[in-house]
Amino acid sequence: MNYKNITIAGSGVLGYQIAFQTAFHGFNVTVYDINDTVLEKAKSKFKSMCEAFKKDLNATEQELDKTFENLRYTSDLADAVKDADLLIEAVPENPKIKIDFYNKLAKVASEKTVFVTNSSTLLPSQFADATGRPSKFLALHFANTIWIHNTAEIMGHATTDPKVFKDVVAFAKAIGMLALPLNKEQPGYILNSLLVPLLSAATNLLISEVATPEIIDKTWMKATGAPLGPFAILDVVGITTVYNINKTAAENTKDELKIKTVKYLKENFIDKNKLGVSTGEGFYKYPNPTYKNSDFLK
Repeated sequence: MNYKNITIAGSGVLGYQIAFQTAFHGFNVTVYDINDTVLEKAKSKFKSMCEAFKKDLNATEQELDKTFENLRYTSDLADAVKDADLLIEAVPENPKIKIDFYNKLAKVASEKTVFVTNSSTLLPSQFADATGRPSKFLALHFANTIWIHNTAEIMGHATTDPKVFKDVVAFAKAIGMLALPLNKEQPGYILNSLLVPLLSAATNLLISEVATPEIIDKTWMKATGAPLGPFAILDVVGITTVYNINKTAAENTKDELKIKTVKYLKENFIDKNKLGVSTGEGFYKYPNPTYKNSDFLK
């Protein structure tokens, strides 16, 4: 693995974390997004990442200064990938948006550039043809708060080059991840194959008016010893991602409960910009959500 120049496409919930983590570990990182306004937001989020890295990783000022030196920003896709050895796609979890992105990317990227998707639920085979380089395309999926929950699931598709797969595994290790290679394609990988049914069951209970988010979270936390309940997790993941996943499922299955969930999330969260931790409010208010109160489970 001789990757040096890494491009992160998308600076949202996971994109900016991947960019900072990669730059922290000494790679040259280009952050790409659709316009300069969005990129300015990413820059402000990097400042909060500094505090997290100091607190959780004991990062020094010197290490963080070097991290910022390793970061550059652009809203020009051709410029973003002109020297890229690896491009990590972290655009919204919507098949149409991803295919459109890959169609544009394939026209401007160097032949050497390996593409990986950070999709949390979609399969690389869905986009392989759109990339124009199926053998150099696979999935590299990160969990949220990647500097702490440092998992990296690596999943190829039928025609992924085995050497490219090994190189991406090595890259994941090089940026401080626990590399978790999968032997075959699996919707939801490992993490979300376990997590999504939990979150889906929780939203079903809410939409069916069985219990409130707080009561559902209390039940899960107290009964299992988990540090977070499903609705706290949804706030961390980001409600936009959850909305997009449910919207795709509703369109594909016409399931009545999924349709109700999409409507509920749109009216109560998306339209009100209550998108979770990133906007200061979702199912809970931040920075001091009630589930962190010492008496929440009493």
